[in-house]
Amino acid sequence: MDLRIEKLKRKDLRHVLPIEAVVFPEPWSVGVFHSELALRHGRLYRAAWHGDDMAGYIGFMIVGDEAHVTTIATAPAYQRRGVASTLLIDGIHSLLPLGVRHLSLEVAANNEPAQTLYRRFGFAPVGVRKNYYPVTGEDALVMWAYDIDTPEYAERLEELTPSQS
Repeated sequence: MDLRIEKLKRKDLRHVLPIEAVVFPEPWSVGVFHSELALRHGRLYRAAWHGDDMAGYIGFMIVGDEAHVTTIATAPAYQRRGVASTLLIDGIHSLLPLGVRHLSLEVAANNEPAQTLYRRFGFAPVGVRKNYYPVTGEDALVMWAYDIDTPEYAERLEELTPSQS
């Protein structure tokens, strides 16, 4: 699938919010997205486009040499088609020049497909946040990927990158 990855802009929120509403039990509001996109430093938000359709988006909060995945979502019509992997690969390539060496995220404890994806990227569980998701009462696994700036991790990313034919 031919995806175009670009910086997420305020005008893109009309595409983001419907995805957000269907993918998450507790979706972010337009206000949360506006405040995140207004932060010029310490944030990175990217969107994946298939033609004029938004296929997904990802966000990171950057602190020193660490980045935290604040959000990642794939539009239902594009799920299981490599969008999230493409967003993670692009995000990591965008974070490395900023000096990021380690990544973290939280994922719902019952979200096995997402956990499988994150493990492929070297994330490993390091803890549990009890009742992290207020609407569902679900626990979250805290996962980290360390040393993403190494040649070994670059090889992992290369293996995960779809070949262009």
